[in-house]
Amino acid sequence: MPNIKSAKKRVKVSKRQHDENVVVKSYIKNTVRKYNELIAAGNKEEAEKFLPTVYSALDEGVTKGVLTKNSANRKKATAGRQLTNLSK
Repeated sequence: MPNIKSAKKRVKVSKRQHDENVVVKSYIKNTVRKYNELIAAGNKEEAEKFLPTVYSALDEGVTKGVLTKNSANRKKATAGRQLTNLSK
Protein backbone atom coordinates (compact mmCIF):
# COMPACT_ATOMS: atom_id res chain seq x y z
CA MET A 1 0.00 0.00 0.00
CA PRO A 2 1.21 3.50 -0.77
CA ASN A 3 2.14 5.72 2.16
CA ILE A 4 2.66 9.03 0.39
CA LYS A 5 -0.38 11.16 -0.40
CA SER A 6 0.46 11.55 -4.09
CA ALA A 7 0.94 7.78 -4.42
CA LYS A 8 -2.48 7.18 -2.85
CA LYS A 9 -4.00 9.59 -5.35
CA ARG A 10 -2.28 7.83 -8.25
CA VAL A 11 -3.83 4.53 -7.13
CA LYS A 12 -7.30 6.11 -7.23
CA VAL A 13 -6.70 7.77 -10.59
CA SER A 14 -5.26 4.66 -12.21
CA LYS A 15 -8.21 2.58 -10.96
CA ARG A 16 -10.69 5.06 -12.46
CA GLN A 17 -8.79 5.13 -15.76
CA HIS A 18 -8.65 1.34 -15.81
CA ASP A 19 -12.41 1.12 -15.31
CA GLU A 20 -13.03 3.58 -18.15
CA ASN A 21 -10.68 1.64 -20.44
CA VAL A 22 -12.48 -1.62 -19.65
CA VAL A 23 -15.82 -0.05 -20.67
CA VAL A 24 -14.43 1.16 -24.00
CA LYS A 25 -12.65 -2.13 -24.73
CA SER A 26 -15.75 -4.18 -24.02
CA TYR A 27 -17.83 -1.90 -26.27
CA ILE A 28 -15.32 -2.40 -29.10
CA LYS A 29 -15.18 -6.17 -28.61
CA ASN A 30 -18.97 -6.50 -28.49
CA THR A 31 -19.39 -4.40 -31.62
CA VAL A 32 -16.82 -6.41 -33.55
CA ARG A 33 -18.34 -9.66 -32.26
CA LYS A 34 -21.83 -8.66 -33.45
CA TYR A 35 -20.38 -7.76 -36.85
CA ASN A 36 -18.59 -11.11 -37.08
CA GLU A 37 -21.84 -12.90 -36.23
CA LEU A 38 -23.59 -11.05 -39.09
CA ILE A 39 -20.79 -12.08 -41.45
CA ALA A 40 -20.95 -15.69 -40.28
CA ALA A 41 -24.72 -15.76 -40.80
CA GLY A 42 -24.29 -14.35 -44.30
CA ASN A 43 -26.42 -11.23 -43.73
CA LYS A 44 -24.69 -8.97 -46.23
CA GLU A 45 -27.21 -6.10 -46.08
CA GLU A 46 -27.21 -5.91 -42.29
CA ALA A 47 -23.42 -6.21 -42.20
CA GLU A 48 -23.11 -3.29 -44.63
CA LYS A 49 -25.34 -1.19 -42.39
CA PHE A 50 -23.41 -2.21 -39.27
CA LEU A 51 -19.92 -1.61 -40.71
CA PRO A 52 -19.89 2.16 -40.00
CA THR A 53 -20.72 1.36 -36.37
CA VAL A 54 -17.68 -0.91 -36.18
CA TYR A 55 -15.49 1.79 -37.72
CA SER A 56 -16.85 4.35 -35.28
CA ALA A 57 -16.20 2.11 -32.28
CA LEU A 58 -12.62 1.48 -33.37
CA ASP A 59 -12.02 5.19 -33.98
CA GLU A 60 -13.42 5.96 -30.53
CA GLY A 61 -10.93 3.49 -29.05
CA VAL A 62 -8.08 5.33 -30.76
CA THR A 63 -9.39 8.72 -29.59
CA LYS A 64 -9.64 7.52 -26.00
CA GLY A 65 -6.16 5.98 -26.13
CA VAL A 66 -7.30 2.39 -25.63
CA LEU A 67 -6.19 1.18 -29.07
CA THR A 68 -3.22 2.21 -31.15
CA LYS A 69 -3.90 3.75 -34.53
CA ASN A 70 -2.31 0.86 -36.41
CA SER A 71 -4.24 -1.85 -34.59
CA ALA A 72 -7.53 -0.03 -35.21
CA ASN A 73 -6.67 0.37 -38.90
CA ARG A 74 -5.80 -3.32 -39.10
CA LYS A 75 -9.14 -4.30 -37.54
CA LYS A 76 -11.03 -1.96 -39.87
CA ALA A 77 -9.26 -3.44 -42.90
CA THR A 78 -10.07 -6.95 -41.71
CA ALA A 79 -13.74 -6.05 -41.25
CA GLY A 80 -13.95 -4.53 -44.72
CA ARG A 81 -12.19 -7.51 -46.25
CA GLN A 82 -14.66 -9.89 -44.59
CA LEU A 83 -17.56 -8.00 -46.16
CA THR A 84 -15.89 -8.05 -49.57
CA ASN A 85 -15.24 -11.77 -49.32
CA LEU A 86 -18.85 -12.37 -48.29
CA SER A 87 -20.14 -10.81 -51.48
CA LYS A 88 -18.01 -13.07 -53.69
